[in-house]
Amino acid sequence: MLMETRYEHVVLDDKKIPMIAGTTMKVVELVSAHLAYGWSAEELHFQFPYLAMGQIHSALAYYWDHRSEFEKELEEQLKEVDAYRRSIGESAFVMRMKVKGLI
Repeated sequence: MLMETRYEHVVLDDKKIPMIAGTTMKVVELVSAHLAYGWSAEELHFQFPYLAMGQIHSALAYYWDHRSEFEKELEEQLKEVDAYRRSIGESAFVMRMKVKGLI
């Protein structure tokens, strides 16, 4: 069951994860593209044409109003990814490239 927020185009799913209403896209996915590439709302609309500008602006407003929560969550996710990468070690491809002196 989705729960409405005070942001017209942002809803919370059962796990309280902010989603862009009417889509399966999490707000954090849009925000990640915005932060990683420095994309404006217009560029985000070009990259994600199925999102309306209102959805994009609402998601970005939600992010800015909850920035510390997002940053904490992103930091935790990066730690999990780093731990996973360390646990699986280097791939056979990377090892071959190192042996050949290519990386």
